[in-house]
Amino acid sequence: MPTPTKGPRLGAGPTHERMILSNLSQQLFEHKRITTTVTKAKRLRPVAERMITFAKRGDLASRRRVMRQLTDKSVVHELFTSIAAAMEGRDGGYTRITKIGNRKGDNAPMAVIELVMEPVAKKETVAEAERATAKAAPAPAAPVDTPADTTAEDVKAKEIPADEQAPAVGSDEAAEVAAENKDAAEFAGSHAPLESGEAPEGFAVKGNRNSMKYHVPGSRWYSGTTAEIWFDSPANAEAAGFQPAGGAAAQKISE
Repeated sequence: MPTPTKGPRLGAGPTHERMILSNLSQQLFEHKRITTTVTKAKRLRPVAERMITFAKRGDLASRRRVMRQLTDKSVVHELFTSIAAAMEGRDGGYTRITKIGNRKGDNAPMAVIELVMEPVAKKETVAEAERATAKAAPAPAAPVDTPADTTAEDVKAKEIPADEQAPAVGSDEAAEVAAENKDAAEFAGSHAPLESGEAPEGFAVKGNRNSMKYHVPGSRWYSGTTAEIWFDSPANAEAAGFQPAGGAAAQKISE
């Protein structure tokens, strides 16, 4: 029997406590769950789980060891055949304690202690579930080289605005953008978007009406920006009231 916990024993003495725990164990193995006080449930757990460990061994010495505490042979047979088989794949934690509130009368805290008879998931099943979860997870974003002295504010300032993110070339969204801006060529040196989403010949500067910014070829956000109007030069874009995205330095055409 495990070493008793500190504090007063159950019953009148050591022998009485062993008898109480043996009777509780026998009732637990017979009914699979019993209701008792929290104190008795906590004292019963190591005793009952040790008997289950003996039952999983299944040899004659273990059976005789358990029969020293359990007097009902039918309960011992149930323990060594049914319960031990259900616990075969479990390495511990054979019991579960659930508190259910206090008892009327003496207000003693009560609990339900029961055998955990649910089958244990096999390692292959767990590994398969983990692989399925990893497969369903979104792919991580490609790493971006960032200077060591770049701060969080700098990164946030350089992020492309949501309203300037471009749809895929040739997609329905790109065609809608072109249809909405078919009459956009009202500025000098400007051209309306094409339904294909490609740049008109001779017009390479992208303009975005939502932000009133323009982007030159080769700039940071050029490929990810929706062209709602095209310009043939940055000068004509600025004459139409558009400003360089990210500042003049970011939209400077390299010589």
